[in-house]
Amino acid sequence: MVQAEQSDRELGLLTEIERDPDITQAGLATKLGVAVGTVNWHLKRLTAKGYVKVKRAERKKLRYIITPEGLALRARLTVAYIDNSMMLYRQVREEAQRILSTAQRKNVSAVRIVGDGDIADICRLTCLELGIQIVDSESRDHVPIIMVEGREINIIDNKTGEIGIPQPGSHITQEL
Repeated sequence: MVQAEQSDRELGLLTEIERDPDITQAGLATKLGVAVGTVNWHLKRLTAKGYVKVKRAERKKLRYIITPEGLALRARLTVAYIDNSMMLYRQVREEAQRILSTAQRKNVSAVRIVGDGDIADICRLTCLELGIQIVDSESRDHVPIIMVEGREINIIDNKTGEIGIPQPGSHITQEL
């Protein structure tokens, strides 16, 4: 996880430097949502490895130049980011399909999705694919809730609040 965060930050730094070689460390920190010290540490590392060169543009102003090795690193990091994103998408998609297919076999024809973001969107797409109706309001108390929290997906019986898939006319019999 630490390696992935480091790679993501380095990719972000290289991308922002390519957009604006005159950007300040404070500007980079703001765009990336990290502390200036973090930016400084990464820039020193990238410079020491030969991925970025630092030139003095003015008395107190620096210009960052991405070397050909830095461009190659950025390309590798971009490919790794896309691979990681696709792997995460496939994992979430499989989990959503597993949960919703099991619900569908238990005669669940509608759900309410609670949560937002990409994972909730994947759940919505999976519902559409399986023909499960998505109910947007709490007006239908009997529909199970697909709860999306972070990367976790759970189905909750709206009547009992228990995690699992409700049997028609009974309590939950299976926990996921």
